[in-house]
Amino acid sequence: MGWAGLALTLVILVAGLLWAKWLPYDLKAHKLAETGVWGGEAIFGAAGSTPSLQGAFDFTVVYLKAVWKAALVALLVAAALESLVPRRWLLRALSRRTSWGQGISGALLALPSMMCTCCTAPVAIGLRRSGAPAGATVAYWLANPLLNPAVLVFLGLTMSWPFVTTRVVVGIVVVLVAAVLVSRHFSTVEVETPETLPADPQTWGEMLSRFGRALGRYLLILVPEYLLLVVLVGFFSGWLSDFAALSQHTGPLALLLVGVIGAALVIPTGGEIPVVVGLTAAGASYGVAGVLLITLPALSIPSIVMVARHFGIRTTLLVTGLVVVGGLLAAGLLVALT
Repeated sequence: MGWAGLALTLVILVAGLLWAKWLPYDLKAHKLAETGVWGGEAIFGAAGSTPSLQGAFDFTVVYLKAVWKAALVALLVAAALESLVPRRWLLRALSRRTSWGQGISGALLALPSMMCTCCTAPVAIGLRRSGAPAGATVAYWLANPLLNPAVLVFLGLTMSWPFVTTRVVVGIVVVLVAAVLVSRHFSTVEVETPETLPADPQTWGEMLSRFGRALGRYLLILVPEYLLLVVLVGFFSGWLSDFAALSQHTGPLALLLVGVIGAALVIPTGGEIPVVVGLTAAGASYGVAGVLLITLPALSIPSIVMVARHFGIRTTLLVTGLVVVGGLLAAGLLVALT
């Protein structure tokens, strides 16, 4: 049943990505090529606005309208990886002799899926539950938002080359260094051997039953947790996202604070672009823009919380800290290039 499960997973993956990602992004790229202007504004509430239930509701509605298709595809793919694909095959595809190799394999796997960090989280969980090495899984989790080919095209069509260069260079560094550190320093990244993994399904009935159970678990546990965290972030989003005020302060501590806030907030794919465009147009420093170019897409509180149980708290905190440091590196690089 191995080939049948793999084929079914590929059908779910390709059909889902065509519907939720590839075709919409193709249309978006053509439109940007004609106008050079990003349509729409940042999804956060008015900068500096007081936290409110109405603000949380409005933010959640706008955010879910932007991501629900990708989120649905992510849940289906996560369940398929966990239940349909033979685990030995998955290990063979992602396991490498070196931690650098794990990072590269995870990053390459991420390029076609083009998901935001929250939508990537269920897939990363599915990979981890299937015994995939944590180094490769972390690389997949980070490379989806940071090295998204569609977003790089969008950046190139709406902003100058230093922004694209900064995103690519720092994105690659963050993804690979995270994979190496996770692989080398934490016991939670031990790769399961084929002998310790559950047996693969042998019949269609068993395979579909496993898929249903896996999908049900994601729907009943992960989705409510995800929605609650999005509402929570939305409640504080206007207050936290006053980056223009923060940009008036100088020094590494101000940039560090911007990086931490950027890593906490939730945005859809490409949602960092209107934020960075708006800030630079308003006269904010390139340092602030560089920090947000990395930290806004790379992580969010919902994504961090969802994966923490499967990577371990120490691993997740390490990755979060590395992303913030990557934001500071991006600030320096962008300032140097502009």
